[in-house]
Amino acid sequence: MNQDALLRLIAETGYNVGYAAKKHLATFDMVEKLPGWTGLISLVVGIYALFVPAFEEKQVAAAFIAIGVASIYLNFYAADKDKYNQAGTALTGKLHELRELYQKVKSAPAGANLDAFLADHRSIQEEALRLGIPKQLFLSDWYAHYKFFWQAQTGWMDEQLKFRLLRDKLPLGFSLFSISVSLAALVWLVRHFNTVLHIFSCQP
Repeated sequence: MNQDALLRLIAETGYNVGYAAKKHLATFDMVEKLPGWTGLISLVVGIYALFVPAFEEKQVAAAFIAIGVASIYLNFYAADKDKYNQAGTALTGKLHELRELYQKVKSAPAGANLDAFLADHRSIQEEALRLGIPKQLFLSDWYAHYKFFWQAQTGWMDEQLKFRLLRDKLPLGFSLFSISVSLAALVWLVRHFNTVLHIFSCQP
């Protein structure tokens, strides 16, 4: 294996390990913080429902039932949340090791023996695979994309992998969801165009 191929291999492993780290930390963050936020929102809306009739609608009640179901789902992960934090932190450490290895290989003279670097890469990769937890929270991959591409330093990986916005930096599920919502909004607007036009025409 030549130097360029090894650099790309390390970058690919860095992406896999870094994204896995952020996904574990995303699961931890969501399990840690979402119950508090949902509880606060429920309390505020419950208070407003005493004075604002709109908050007594069936749709609002259905939304709170959905929030309750989501809270039950989050509770399934609560007992193991610290394990996700520990795994994410450990995987982040492996990512730092890969970045250091990348810089060592990059600065190695042309024609240098790369066997030691290959062995280091293999060792880091094997350790990272042992750290991962397969079961992750629903939608944690969306949050992980944000944490990885918009908060972490990925420049050294981008040198080799050339990350693109739609293909890499935005999760496919989020892109499809956004397109679906946009199309649904457009269809609704077309169907209710006259009503919307009437509302705006009545504005002073």
